[in-house]
Formats: sequence, C-alpha cells, structure tokens
Amino acid sequence: MADKFLAGASTRPLLVAAASLTAVVLLFWISGTTRSLPLDSLIRSSSNSFSPPDRELKNCSAAAAASTGGPPPRSLPDKLLGGLLSPDFDEASCVSRYKSSQFWHSNHTPSSYLLRKLRNYEALHKKCGPNTELFNRSLPHLNASTGEGGNSECNYVVWLQAGGLGNRLMALVSAFLYALLNDKVLLLSVPGDLHDTFCEPFPDTSWALPSDFPISNFETHDFYGQSARSYGNLLKNKVISRNSTERALLPPFLYLHLTHDAGDSDKMFYCEDAQSLLQNFTWIFLRSNQYFAPALFLMPQYDEELSRLFPEKETVFHHLSRYLLHPSNSVWGYVTRYYEAYLANAGDRLGIQVRIFPNAPVKFELMLAQVINCTLKEGILPDTLIDAAANSSTAMGTKAPKAVLVTSLQTGYFETLRNMFYERATATGEVVGVYQPSHEETQRTERQGHNAKALAEMYLLSFSDTLVTSAFSTFGYVAQGLAGLRPWIVMRPDDRNNPACLRASSMEPCFHFAPAYDCKAGRNVDKGKVVPHVRHCEDLNFHWGLKLFD
Repeated sequence: MADKFLAGASTRPLLVAAASLTAVVLLFWISGTTRSLPLDSLIRSSSNSFSPPDRELKNCSAAAAASTGGPPPRSLPDKLLGGLLSPDFDEASCVSRYKSSQFWHSNHTPSSYLLRKLRNYEALHKKCGPNTELFNRSLPHLNASTGEGGNSECNYVVWLQAGGLGNRLMALVSAFLYALLNDKVLLLSVPGDLHDTFCEPFPDTSWALPSDFPISNFETHDFYGQSARSYGNLLKNKVISRNSTERALLPPFLYLHLTHDAGDSDKMFYCEDAQSLLQNFTWIFLRSNQYFAPALFLMPQYDEELSRLFPEKETVFHHLSRYLLHPSNSVWGYVTRYYEAYLANAGDRLGIQVRIFPNAPVKFELMLAQVINCTLKEGILPDTLIDAAANSSTAMGTKAPKAVLVTSLQTGYFETLRNMFYERATATGEVVGVYQPSHEETQRTERQGHNAKALAEMYLLSFSDTLVTSAFSTFGYVAQGLAGLRPWIVMRPDDRNNPACLRASSMEPCFHFAPAYDCKAGRNVDKGKVVPHVRHCEDLNFHWGLKLFD
C-alpha cells in the first residue's frame, strides 16, 4: 500500500503529524470561492426525459479514444439488465428503467432462477394487486374479529415508512425479498414526501395502496412499537403463540415492528417457527428502517431457495434494488442533466459520500482529514505538487479529466477538495474537477424535494467507477448496491490506531441492529459465526451488525 498520506512520494516529505494534516486541510478549505452549479439550477431545465449521449454505442476503438483523450468506449448496454427487468413497460412512462444501463457497468449476472421468480411474482401481483377482484375480496377481512375466512390465494405484506430515504430503501428491498420467499404481494403505504419519486416496478399493476384502503392512517399508535396489534406484544401478552396455526384463533392482521429499536419479542420474527405462523395471515403490515435481508439467510427453511436465487450472496441488494428502484421522470431529469453538465466527459468518475450523524458528531477537520488521508494514501486521488515552479510548469496531461462527485449535507468537503486541485497541479499531470450537486445542511426527509434530490444523488454516485462512502450510512449503501461496487469505507476518526478507510469485501448493505438471540438454543449467540456467508459488518465497531459475503 503506497504511503502517500498528504505528500507526493518524490516531491515532498511525508506529513504524518495530525497537526500538519489539519493545517493543510484548513488552508485548502479557507481558500477559493468558485463552485459548480447546484442541482437546484439544473432542476429548472425544461427536459425531464433526457437521454444521455450513448458512449456505449460510439463506433470508435479504445485506441482512438485514448489518442483524443476521451473516455474509453464501453460495451453495448443491456437495457433489461440480463433479463432482470420485464420488457412489458412503456419506455416513455419511466425513462430511467431502461436507460440506467447506459451508465452502469456491473458484470454481475442474475441467476435464471431469480428471473423466473420475478416473472412469476409479476403475474401474482397483477392477479392480486390493488383494485383486482381478489384484492377487493380480501379487504373485508381487515375488519373481521378474527383471521378466520382469510383469502389464502392472495396474501399481502404492506411496507410502512421509517427513517430517512436510505433507511426506507433498505427496508423496502428487504420486505420485497421476504414477499418473494413467501409468495406474498408487496404493497406500499406511500407517504406524501415520496410522491412522484419512483416509478411503478411491476407491469400492468400498482404497488401503492389505493386511496380508499380501509386503513387510512398508519402514523398512529396502532402501527408503532407499543401497538397492541404488534407481533411482539401479541406474543408477550400470550394472545398468540409461535405455534399458533388455526386462522380462527388469530387476529385479522398483524403488525411487524422491525425498526432499530425493536424489542426482544418483536425480534422473535426472526425465529423459524415465526415464519410458519406468519403464513396464516392474509395481511401483514411491516415497519422497518433496517436491511434485515441477512437474517433471512440464517433461517433454515429459506436456505435452499435463497441459494438458487442468489448464487452470489453479495448481489442480493444489487439485483433487487435495480429491479425495484427506478426514479420517476422528474427525478431522472435531475440525474441526467447534472451528469451531462459535469460528469459525462470525464475519463474516470469518483464518488465521495460523506455523512455525519447528529447523534454521533465528528469535528469537521477530523472527518475531512480522514477523507483526504484515505483518498491520497490509497491512490484513489492523485497527490498534488507543493513547489510553485512545478505548479507553473507542469504540462497538461493527455488523459480525460477525472471527475469527483461529492455528496454531503455540508459544503466544506467539496470546497476543500475543489481548491486542492484548482490551486495545485497533480503529481500525475491529471486534471481533477470536483462537483457537488446540493448541500441541504440538515436532513429533511419530510420534504418531497429533499428526497428527490437524495435519490438523484444516490443514482449519480452509482455511476462512479470508484466509490468512497461513510461508515454506517444507508445513503452510501444504496449507491454501492446500485453500482455493484465494493466501496472504500471512510471510518470514524475515534480510534487513531485504525486506518482512515478500508476496502469493503462485499457490496451488500449492513443490517445494523440484527438480533443476537438464537431461538433454538434459547440464548444469545454470535450470529456472525453461524454460516460462512453471514458475517459482521466492516464499518461497525460493535458486533450487532450482519452482512452478506461470498
């Protein structure tokens, strides 16, 4: 590993002292005033369905591209992503669905079994989805006194929002996997702050609960942790048992509370016998802010099916997010206009995502030092020259510029990196441009515009060739999953003995607050040592988190 830190190996001595690093960082930060146009400016462009210049279709050789300094051509895009997507959509209704492949370059092919499973699911959703005869026949069951008389032909799991956009998408993908494994239909209670953000993922039907659904408000006591209808409280109060099988003895629907603060009784959902019980419910309402998919891989009854669906264990979120999460045309307009304005002509694209959590603050200077230390020491960004003569005489390189996309709620990281590469030449002769689409300062999940920008930036990050993300951040998890990349993870600077960053060995997200309880053993165990492909997350300093690996 080249030991560059903040110095060129052949141009200046290593700066290893923390004080020196901070001084250099602050010098860059204070200087300079010019910045790239924000995403807000590009939003005002008139076209919402821009199709990017198709670099993949250019009839030119790699040698020709190199001679002109342009980016090398890529292979022809596969708009169906290896059969992952159904061809049965009107392309104009959701431009991103079939155009995203022009920006991605992942080589992870979905299994043929997953493709068949998705086509079968689409048929089930079309048969049982909103406003169908079978759906309408299931509605009176919600007001029944017991679960007797439930419609076994169509069973539903309804996703309820929790947390910021990244957390919501973690839970949504997990809920869809749960639905796939149990032949249930996934429906969404779509909050107002996600209006016109995503396209419908299933052909000829909808995944949104209709406006006249019998339960009109899910933001009540009945659908949070203390609800008497929650699975955990029903178990605790002995209204049901994990061995219950008769519908006549069960409530008409069940609420699953699987957020980070779920109690021990709620986490009994992850027991094998609970899965058998849940098959008896026509309606399940699920609220989570966690990526709980790894826990499904610890359940023996799903083992064979999951192995057939995902021979590559680290592609679960990758494939399912690309299948489900298509930005609406308005959001896609943000993505493509910004990409064309700042990123399209780059020879190499680096995405840097920085997230500081309000309940675990880190000083700006310390986190900035982590980012710079990581990107320079690992050779992700080129070093800069400190000698004035070298800066004035350095010849321009022949390669296309490197574009660095920074996403953060704050501007300081972008401004420092921009000034570094504006004020000093690089040791390699590369030209580096640094861009930041927006800076909201604080997270505003309750605003639709905030979520639209967040999704746009997740997608822009996913078009990177290399990713640098923040530990524990679900925003970064979404970007790396869509991209199909194993990112460099910038660690918190709490422990100076740890490296500034480490390379992820799996592109899967982390299940932050996974259960430790072993249902058969009746005690807590280390769930990261139960099966080879479920281990502890690299980006956490506690042993609750679980992640899928190959």
